[in-house]
Amino acid sequence: MKPGEIIVTRTPSVSIKGNFEKWNGSIKFSSRDVRTAVLDIEIQADSVSTGSHMKDNKLKGKDFFNVKESPTITFKSTKVVQTGPSTFDIEGSFTIRGVTKTEKLTLTSDSKGTPTGSLYGIMAFDRKDYGMTSGIPFIKIANRVEVNVRLKWRRVSGPPPEFQQRSREQILRAGKRERTVYILLREFVNEVIIVGVATS
Repeated sequence: MKPGEIIVTRTPSVSIKGNFEKWNGSIKFSSRDVRTAVLDIEIQADSVSTGSHMKDNKLKGKDFFNVKESPTITFKSTKVVQTGPSTFDIEGSFTIRGVTKTEKLTLTSDSKGTPTGSLYGIMAFDRKDYGMTSGIPFIKIANRVEVNVRLKWRRVSGPPPEFQQRSREQILRAGKRERTVYILLREFVNEVIIVGVATS
């Protein structure tokens, strides 16, 4: 699997692969407590590229991303819960084709206290909840879509956030505020993966 791939599987096991070529994101902290993070991701919906003009046009059209009326796909976190030493449940407002709903992104960080690192995560949603009820000719697409993200980040200012090295119960109870930290996701790392699991 290559960085930036969008994979939608159907029955039998045939995949549609592509990527979003234009997107950016940021993480900002209001203190060194990692749970104060606010994650913002914005994707240019019309930058989707599958290698097929027909599939690209279908995804950009009104039945799917509807890019003319809703040019961006966004996720903005509203709550961060540290579930382990380096894992997090991130609830946020997910908007696609002008419809906004609360979804949960599960993230794992591969580094602590370093100037750069990576985040790996997954979020699942039902495409019909966002008005995407159609299919692509000759392709059966599942209603449940899994969004897999791989993000490389670079700290641009402030001290590193502090991860809680405690039990899950202690993590949920603990917290403190010290200063603001900003972390910028590297825009040129287009590592957003979307996986749709086909229905039978």
